[in-house]
Amino acid sequence: MVDALSCIPAPVLRNLADKLYEKRKNAAIEVEGIVKQMSSTGEHEKITAVIKLLTDEYTFSPQSNHRKGGLIGLAAVTVGLTSEASQHLEQIVPPVLQSFSDHDSRVRYYACEALYNIAKVVRGEFIVFFNQIFDALCKLSADSAANVQSAAHLLDRLVKQDIVTESDQFSIEEFIPLLRDRMNVLNPYVRQFLVGWITVLDSVPDIDMLGFLPDFLDVILVMKYVNKLTQHYRSFYRKLRIPHVISKSVDYGRMAEILVQRAEAIDEFTRQTAITWINEFVKLGGDQLVPYYADILGAILPCISDKEDKIRVVARETNDELRSFKVASGEGFDVGAILVVAKGHLSSEWEATRIEALHWISALLDKHRVEVLSFLSDIVDTLLKALSDSSDEVVLLVLEVHACIAKDTEHFRNLLVYLLDAFQNDHSLLEKRGALIIRRLCVLLGAQTVYRELSSILQKEPDLDFAFIMVQALNLILLTSSELSELRELLKQSLVNCAGRDLFHALYASWCHSPMAIISLCLLTQTYQHASTVIQSMVEEDISIKFLVQLDKLIRLLETPTFSYLRLQLLEPGRYTWLLKALYGLLMLLPQQSAAFKILRTRLKTVPTYSFVGEQKYWSTPPETSHSKISNHVDIELHYTQDGVMMQDGENMSNGINFDSRLKQFKQMQQEHRVNAKSQAQLRKSSVNMTKEVQRPEENEQSSSTTDTNQPPQSVKKPPAQL
Repeated sequence: MVDALSCIPAPVLRNLADKLYEKRKNAAIEVEGIVKQMSSTGEHEKITAVIKLLTDEYTFSPQSNHRKGGLIGLAAVTVGLTSEASQHLEQIVPPVLQSFSDHDSRVRYYACEALYNIAKVVRGEFIVFFNQIFDALCKLSADSAANVQSAAHLLDRLVKQDIVTESDQFSIEEFIPLLRDRMNVLNPYVRQFLVGWITVLDSVPDIDMLGFLPDFLDVILVMKYVNKLTQHYRSFYRKLRIPHVISKSVDYGRMAEILVQRAEAIDEFTRQTAITWINEFVKLGGDQLVPYYADILGAILPCISDKEDKIRVVARETNDELRSFKVASGEGFDVGAILVVAKGHLSSEWEATRIEALHWISALLDKHRVEVLSFLSDIVDTLLKALSDSSDEVVLLVLEVHACIAKDTEHFRNLLVYLLDAFQNDHSLLEKRGALIIRRLCVLLGAQTVYRELSSILQKEPDLDFAFIMVQALNLILLTSSELSELRELLKQSLVNCAGRDLFHALYASWCHSPMAIISLCLLTQTYQHASTVIQSMVEEDISIKFLVQLDKLIRLLETPTFSYLRLQLLEPGRYTWLLKALYGLLMLLPQQSAAFKILRTRLKTVPTYSFVGEQKYWSTPPETSHSKISNHVDIELHYTQDGVMMQDGENMSNGINFDSRLKQFKQMQQEHRVNAKSQAQLRKSSVNMTKEVQRPEENEQSSSTTDTNQPPQSVKKPPAQL
């Protein structure tokens, strides 16, 4: 076995471990000459012995100066071997790589220097150690010592530009996993190091880095310091940011997953970068992105409400681009997945996001109606909850979606049933949004259709209290909303028009839940005699606080343009006797001190004592009191139909409307309400009694104890005057 000590003089070995750099350098030069001579004579065993000596006694020594000498010595050996150095790389490179993790920064610096010199000599042969070298350089790029970082940067540039790019043995497929494994490192120097490698490899014509885009896309998205990089780095970044040439081998699914995650980042730069990439990919990906629409939409919708204007603009552009694509559901387009995303964002805190989610549901209904309706049970509850949204625009869009669903007769009735259930479970919804919802549905689906169906449902409503409230609300909307003006005009023709008569019949059945709603309907349809009959049929139990409140509203409504025709008819008291009697009946029900009483009395005082019919005047005896006025009109009341036209005594039908039957129907419904009110009163009373009974034993105990302590002895008798 060859002794290395005999090959290298002792002074050289001693200087190799000296603390002075110059002595170590001179010793390394002598080692280089010795090795060169050995190589020329083919004494490879001696060379191996020298390398082993430098490794065991120097690079692994506990003395830092020895380790420094060992590193410079190994570099000298490589230089001395020149072309034959590749035979000994397995001995030379590993100890140098191990020195990269030395605790002494100077040793790490010399390790970089040694490996730099080794790499310059062996060039392409160096590639067999690429994985270990790349890992070491990645760590050194974030080294705490600035000189080590500088040395590592020089070595890194040599490996990238002079070795890897010129080597035929470099495999990009094996390199990408190394890159991907380090993508989650947060250190900015490491990320800069990774971007540098991506940049250089992308410049090699034979390497298609875009094909591996999903593997390093994530690190590009979070490069906050990209503007601080060199011009070459920025050029590469712009190239990737707008990928105008996309390889068909790109994994769009993985990229979509990365972009969606980064679009939700807290950092503004990352969000903007991600949404910009999504925008470009949507434009360029075309049909290949169809299976990932749901994921992409999930990233876009929140960004539409982003606090940064640039992000909002790009997100809206992307959203419009995505929605403009025309694809069939059988081409990978998952309607259900998109509905799930849109449904989830209906509960977003941002109005703009909720609006766009509704636009998507509406667009899906237009293009894929059958598929959407198959998922109706999954979204209907959310759509109903959206009716309580604080934004009027959102509520109007929700109603448009509901109206689009309700184009089918089956879904139309279900919509109104669901809507009434929502009103019943949430009275605040009825109070705050009820009028808006009903009016908009009347515009979208037809007022007559909506009111007929609602009346049909409410007619069978078991909850009489809710039916009363709902009918009152519908009646108020009918009398006040401009959207229902045509419906009011049709009802005014109930006595002469078949369509008006049928509508009167349809509404009457449910309007019976509320006496005031029936009276309003009769005044609107000019069935004044029936209105008077209804008023006179009311009993003491019907005149409640609720009734008086609704009556107050009706009196005020009589002064609105809706009832202008009625006020004009008061100019002919002789012809519209039943109208007068009905109004006086309402007046008699009002408390005299109420504002409504004064309003109606003032109006009735303006009624003339004569009427104009053609050119004739019919004079009546000037009344002295309200009672005399009613008596004068009663004398002729049996000679007029509901609208004042002459008829025979005892007849109570007009245009096919059987008012006797209607009155019976009204009385029957009111009787049900009275029974319901009594049963509820009894329940409340019994609950109060039970509460008192629970408290009574305690009170009895307290009173008995008080009595026992305060009563006088039984032997003492009270005088009779005190009994």
